Amino acid sequence: MNILSIQSHVAYGHVGNASAAFPLQRLGAEVWPVHTVQFSNHTGYGAWRGQVFGADLVRDVVAGIEERGVLPKCDGVLSGYMGDAATGEAIVGAVAKVKSANPKARYCCDPVIGDVGRGVFVRPGIPEFMRGTAVPAADVITPNQFELDYLSGITTKSLSDTLKATKRLHGAGPKWILITSLHIEDTPKDSIDLLVSGPDGQFRLRTPLLDISVNGAGDAIAALFFFHLLKTNSSAEALSSAASSIFGLMKQTKDAGSREILLIEAQDEFVNPSRKFRAEKIG
Repeated sequence: MNILSIQSHVAYGHVGNASAAFPLQRLGAEVWPVHTVQFSNHTGYGAWRGQVFGADLVRDVVAGIEERGVLPKCDGVLSGYMGDAATGEAIVGAVAKVKSANPKARYCCDPVIGDVGRGVFVRPGIPEFMRGTAVPAADVITPNQFELDYLSGITTKSLSDTLKATKRLHGAGPKWILITSLHIEDTPKDSIDLLVSGPDGQFRLRTPLLDISVNGAGDAIAALFFFHLLKTNSSAEALSSAASSIFGLMKQTKDAGSREILLIEAQDEFVNPSRKFRAEKIG
């Protein structure tokens, strides 16, 4: 399996490609990483060094990959945080190139916009680009609850609200929607739900809520879900495998008291999760 991953990158810690690439490689995928930024560390530290790469650089690197004649072998494109709308256009352009070379290839977009409690944290123009261009171009999207509400225009307080929101987003284009963190009226306070809606139905999975706040977990679960979906074509299996791996990763990180996800130390969780969670069919 070959996956073109166009995301940010950090030297220290694990976010963006530094979070997504290794789990995919550990599972046996070839990853072609294209970096949209190169920072010393994630911005949550309040200070960092490095550069944001322009859209032209992204296009140039993708053109070089195309010149190797390998795009017909690309099974999927994965994108995450986009620095600006121009970079987003370059990513969508790369998707078009890949799909032209391999019509069976899929595009997974993690529509990074904001989060519950923080609101929108991306640059102006990005939310509109996500809603108007990136999401309609995607086969798979992996929003959190805040992003689901923004993209659908529906405030999700119940399971019925959530399914209505996913139905609306399916109408925009994506065939699969993974909600990576969901807390609605029937979610216990000590738990967190994940929900996937796809051509084969809707499935919900519930795990214990871990008291931990770190960066990069969303990038990792989008990559893992996309890998397992490409491999099995099953929404339920992809959700179960990805959620189980992420829970194991996060628990090990919490137990160690680490500020960065322990992507390397917990790598066996990607291949053989220590605790397996099953997805429940809800529709």
